[in-house]
Amino acid sequence: MDVSEIPGFRVGQARSREAATGCTVVISERGAVCGVDVSGGSPGTRDTAALDPVMNRKLTHAVLLTGGSSFGLDAAGGVMRFLEERGIGRDVGVTVVPNVAAAVLFDLKVGGWDARPDAAMGYAACGNAFSGAPFARGQHGAGTGCAVGKCMGMARSSRGGVGSSVLRHGGLTVGAVAAVNCVGDVVRDGGIIAGLRGEDGGFADSESAILEAYLNETDFFSENTVLACVMTNARLDKAQATRLARCGQNGIARCIRPAHSVYDGDTVFAMCSGELRATLDSVCILAARAVESAIYDAVTEATA
Repeated sequence: MDVSEIPGFRVGQARSREAATGCTVVISERGAVCGVDVSGGSPGTRDTAALDPVMNRKLTHAVLLTGGSSFGLDAAGGVMRFLEERGIGRDVGVTVVPNVAAAVLFDLKVGGWDARPDAAMGYAACGNAFSGAPFARGQHGAGTGCAVGKCMGMARSSRGGVGSSVLRHGGLTVGAVAAVNCVGDVVRDGGIIAGLRGEDGGFADSESAILEAYLNETDFFSENTVLACVMTNARLDKAQATRLARCGQNGIARCIRPAHSVYDGDTVFAMCSGELRATLDSVCILAARAVESAIYDAVTEATA
């Protein structure tokens, strides 16, 4: 199953290849119960405080993952305009107000630093979500300008990107999209598959390089972040959705070394459409696996 085919959700993307940036949007037309977990030390987010279980917000209509650093949050305005035009949002009498949460990654040094995701790009991503097109992986959407293993600079990094995964167990469906732009290396079966490159062109080891520089307090690699959104048909409340997002971070920790660094803004959202009763632990197991698989998918599909 393509991630864009998960019932209750639409996933769309837009990008500028010239500027090497883009955005990815996950839409729930009826609204989804949503949670978020921020484990990285350098996040950039929009409207995440309302996702706290103690807050009044009941449903979220879209989650936006975007490049452009904090400038890229402008793309959320285009998502709101698109949804408002289609009557998707919280009815306030005079109009509807779409609830849109967002998180950013840093890609300003990859392409044109002064061209970032804006309202027009966010609007276009929503249009693509309704087009029926399959989800594109690699250098697409929020993954367009991603790179991994950047502790020694961009010249020795590897390509990152955006990836997806859908897992099913009986009637339970859990999917994830992930934009992979981390400080560390992506590791599978004990070996590095994307990350810091040595002077000989083979893979080095980001954790070792960071340890060797333990006396250097210069902010020399704060150009990163892994963003993910988990989607499920499970019926969870906001506190459970928040726990689900936190367990989604386990997928990052399983395959990225180091994970959740001071210079990453690692942020995971969880959106629950509520069609199926399922135990929280069962959904969390699939969520961690889905995020992990989406990360592998992102770097595998990335071009050189």
